[in-house]
Order: sequence, then C-alpha cells, then structure tokens
Amino acid sequence: MSIVRPYGDTTGDGMVQMSFTLPVPHDKRAEGAAIQLANKMGMDPALVVHAKPMGPDFTFFVVYGPVNHLVDTSKVEVIERDYPLLSPKDANLAIRKGLRRRLTVVGACIGTDAHTVGIDAIMNIKGFAGEKGLEYYRELKVVNLGAQVAVPELVRRAKAEKADAILVSQVVTQREAHVLNTKEMSAAFREAYSEDARPVLVAGGPRFTEAMAGELGVDRVFGRGTTPGEVASYLVDALVTRRKHTPSRRSA
Repeated sequence: MSIVRPYGDTTGDGMVQMSFTLPVPHDKRAEGAAIQLANKMGMDPALVVHAKPMGPDFTFFVVYGPVNHLVDTSKVEVIERDYPLLSPKDANLAIRKGLRRRLTVVGACIGTDAHTVGIDAIMNIKGFAGEKGLEYYRELKVVNLGAQVAVPELVRRAKAEKADAILVSQVVTQREAHVLNTKEMSAAFREAYSEDARPVLVAGGPRFTEAMAGELGVDRVFGRGTTPGEVASYLVDALVTRRKHTPSRRSA
C-alpha cells in the first residue's frame, strides 16, 4: 500500500502530535492561541496535552489531534547509500592497498558550536551505536580538534596534517548557524586548495539531510543516527575506490 494515513490510537485515525513554542506568557489565552495555530495547520480538533512556561514571555506546547492529509510513499524521494558498508578490517585493507599510507581525517565543531558529542561519537575510539570510532581503524590518522574551531584554523591544521578528509559537526542551529558555518567552511577550503588537491569535505548534524550537500558546498552530508562505520566506508569509497590517489592531494 502506497497511500497511508498517520496512526495514533487506531489504524488510520490520522492522529498526530507536534510541538512548538509561542512568544506569549503561559495562560489560558496562550493555550487558545496554540489550538488556533494547530487548527490552521489542519489539525482539527486539537488538544493541548502539554504546556510549559519558557521564562516569563514564552510557552512551549505539545498538541495532539487528527489531520486529513494522506501520504503517498511511492512519491517519497530519498538518497540511497551508494557505497558498500565495510568492516574495520576491510576498510583498513582497502586503505593499505589503495593508498599505501594512512588516510588522514581532521574533524571539528566549527564556529561557536561547543557540542562535541556528535564529532566525538564518530571519531573517538569509544564510537557510537555499538561501533568503534575512527580512531579504532589502524589505517586512519584521526585529528579531532574539538569545539569552537575557527574556519581559518581548521584550514591551517588541514594543510599542516595533509588531510585527506575534513569532518565538520554542527549541532547549534539557531538562525541557521549550522548552514552558514558549513558554507563558510566549504568556501574557505575551495579558496585555499585547487580542486584536485582539496580534501573531501563532510558535514554532519541532526538538522542536516543528505540532499543538502550541494547547497552547503560539501561532498557528503550525514544526518542523525549516522555510525562511524558508515563514515569510514564512505571515506574509503571516496578516497580509495573512486579516486586515484595523486601526490597533489597530499602536497597542497
């Protein structure tokens, strides 16, 4: 079946739950405003199931109710993984045979972003979701610069380390900071390197989607739930399988 309706209490009842914040103090009028908004979004009748003050002038809401919209799953567009998943052993072997040296990866949270959970989950040996991080791979040289790294510093360290790949994590999204920071990063690397010498640029974060790579100017985007093995497999595919290694990539 390609046409589906949201499920809440019973199959096909169309019930959905959503949350949002309104810039109003928490009172009965605020709850009425939340219901009005939900009604305008197609949820009718809407029920406020949670309301919490966020300081004196804001209120956070969770509302619940039915919608009439249907979803056609046959028209959903997704970006499928176009590279094979490799075990750490196979990834190490591919790098050793293909590059005949270690593959260097430099990672950081750029701008004012101080949230290192994402970049650490991918790069640190403890890893994520039962998988070891990139530090576990013998044929990877991993340089984790941590939080709040300025873009010029990232470029400088990338050149000093002769990086093959750059991993940038962005969690802070207020005022599209994650988009602006990543665009600044990609522009800086394209200015600092010739195209054939530029490191592979990878961005990751919970508010990114794979389809944003072109908009951001990076080679690949990883969203929420990405595991270290997926990132390692992509790097092997991009830098070993699909590209012939040339001295210019290391000497730039």
